[in-house]
Amino acid sequence: MSAISGVTAVATAALKQEVGIAVLAKAKDQSEQQGQELVRMMQQSVQPHLGGNVDLSV
Repeated sequence: MSAISGVTAVATAALKQEVGIAVLAKAKDQSEQQGQELVRMMQQSVQPHLGGNVDLSV
């Protein structure tokens, strides 16, 4: 193995690792954003006055 091909292999491995980390960071950010949106939607859907009483008639 020549020195150039060894350096190229190391550079390629480092690039693959950096790309993998960038993809994971993007996925993490997207998951956090979706979680925050879900929390916001759940907070908006809360209606504490509903469900407290049951009206029955026979």
